[in-house]
Amino acid sequence: MWYDYRFRAYPDRTGVTAEVERHIDIHRQAYNHTRYEYNALDTDGDNVGSAYQHQKRLTEWKTEWSVFSDVHSKALQKTVERFYDNLSNLSEKKQNGYNVGWLKWKSPREYQSMTYSQSGFELKNTSGRTATLWLSKIGDIPIRYHREIPDNATIKEVTLKKETTGEWYVTFGLEVEDTVLPEKPGVDDLDAEDCVGIDLGITNYIYTSDGDSVDLLDLTDEYERLLREQRSLSRKKHGSNNWEKQRREVAKVKRRIKRNVEDFQHKLTTWLVKTYDAVFVEDLNVAGMLQQRGNARNKQDASWRGFIEMLEYKSDLYGTHVRQVNPAGTTKECAECGVETEKPLWVREHSCPSCGFEVDRDANASYNVLSRGLQELGLGQTEVTPVETATAVETDGGSSSSVPASRVIETGSLGA
Repeated sequence: MWYDYRFRAYPDRTGVTAEVERHIDIHRQAYNHTRYEYNALDTDGDNVGSAYQHQKRLTEWKTEWSVFSDVHSKALQKTVERFYDNLSNLSEKKQNGYNVGWLKWKSPREYQSMTYSQSGFELKNTSGRTATLWLSKIGDIPIRYHREIPDNATIKEVTLKKETTGEWYVTFGLEVEDTVLPEKPGVDDLDAEDCVGIDLGITNYIYTSDGDSVDLLDLTDEYERLLREQRSLSRKKHGSNNWEKQRREVAKVKRRIKRNVEDFQHKLTTWLVKTYDAVFVEDLNVAGMLQQRGNARNKQDASWRGFIEMLEYKSDLYGTHVRQVNPAGTTKECAECGVETEKPLWVREHSCPSCGFEVDRDANASYNVLSRGLQELGLGQTEVTPVETATAVETDGGSSSSVPASRVIETGSLGA
């Protein structure tokens, strides 16, 4: 399996910061030149069109521009590969219906990292809390070694990056062998009561088919501070030392917001995959959600795609089935009789005019997600019908539980 281990780096302590920045800028030029040649040259006749083909041109580059010989050859190959990876990601987004443009030319501020692959690096002096990373043609870089790399792991890649805050980080791409993962229960052995459907909400973060809802993460204080820092930045002369210093303060607040969201998501997804044998979630059109009016910032904070990706990769680590289901009509469709009823966003209760089934709007959606997930696995409808579960989510004193996001962060679960 592949893991990424990230550590704080301190190139300034060995006086190599300027050289690191020079190398990154050479890689930026290589990236931009790859982009130029991809657009300007003949795909078949000039060895462009794929990373493997384009890498054959690097010898010619070094002959014509000696600066490309200053950086490690494997790292330069990785930069060419980086362009084609971005190109592939862009193509995939287009196929999924996203309105995207073309890969842009990278300015120095937009290109702040480089990756060594297979060779040109060595991790040394790992016995204490500080280790040393050696990079070919650069030298030694101290890192804060806060956790050990496993003995059965092989370092395949090393990425050095300067964050918008001005801080440096190194990420080791590890290939771990002989990792024994828990087996997922067989589909035929799954019990519907050990499965859960999740509705990704707007007024709350998630609502489960077991009647639990988790509130949205409260980032009011963080956003107020971000607004203050951005206002202060707007009063500084663009490009001045004071402007750059304040820009980093803005970046630090943004980083804190991002880390809070990721910490919340990690703890919530870990609880879900540890608690259930199967987790079903909507395959949402995230781009479409963000383009709708209202609640844009909350939806952005929710980072639904990141939440779903965490669920998926943790499903292998904890032996849990995770499936995405078609979200069309999960809110409109009655979980009891299947009749669809139009509901504006402000209507928070589901009341079926056909069968009389009444329940919280998000609870109804979570039942439908559960039902569709079970059907995808070939298990049919859950034996616990929505009517039997409805009393758990009624607003007049049932046994539903609304869990603050702070409890998830503090305890790592939905419990007290």
